[in-house]
Amino acid sequence: MAIYRYRCETDGARDVVRPIGTAEDTLDCPECGAAMPRVFAAPMLNLGSSSARSLLERTERTRERPDVVPAPPPAAGRRSAPATNPGWSRLPRP
Repeated sequence: MAIYRYRCETDGARDVVRPIGTAEDTLDCPECGAAMPRVFAAPMLNLGSSSARSLLERTERTRERPDVVPAPPPAAGRRSAPATNPGWSRLPRP
């Protein structure tokens, strides 16, 4: 099955599911009855794995409004402050 897109001048675009190669050049709009010509658009191809698609969607979503974070991430390779528990100071060190 394939999805074909038709555009009505007054009601906008409408998608119709038909077997491949059976789409008509025009359809009657179900709302106003006017002739809707078929519109050719880019095919909806699979973009890969679901993780790749979610990454692309998240990137597109944050293009105009990026996420705001409270602070920059910690620098790589930095160790956290040593523990302040005095009992741990008597433990053997490696």
